[in-house]
Amino acid sequence: MAADRQPFLAAMCASRRFHRPWLTTPVTDEAFDTLLSRAQDPQFEPMLVCRIEDGAIVGFINISQIVRGSFQSAYLGYGGVAAHAGHGYMREGLELVLAHAFTELRLHRLEANIQPGNHASIALVRGAGFVREGFSERYLKIGGRWRDHERWAIRVEQWRARRPGR
Repeated sequence: MAADRQPFLAAMCASRRFHRPWLTTPVTDEAFDTLLSRAQDPQFEPMLVCRIEDGAIVGFINISQIVRGSFQSAYLGYGGVAAHAGHGYMREGLELVLAHAFTELRLHRLEANIQPGNHASIALVRGAGFVREGFSERYLKIGGRWRDHERWAIRVEQWRARRPGR
């Protein structure tokens, strides 16, 4: 991931407007260094979504706050690159991340918290089989403001039931 510093930062800088007000992405060397440092934590798995044809970075997906024991759960965060939005790359990337989470990491549940007005993000997780579980008022501070979020989740059983040829 360290070799992807410049293309990643350029893509995130170019996508700042696209992400506002939904999330804050790393756009500086310092923020990227923090991301690399977090990648050493076994409770955090950052992944890039890259286009197969040319390796272009089209987004990122993070599995974070991985809790083991009887919980076996984690949070999901992600962001697409504006120039590549609407082509299905994030959907394909999310499907791969779900397979990784439920097979390699052996998680039982993934949760994504999404602002109610972020229709593209809601469509992404809904299309991948996530179910809306609830609403969290003033859940997360983004851009200096506490923002409401819908709580979406998928369990391994739900993921398995959706897979073709299971």
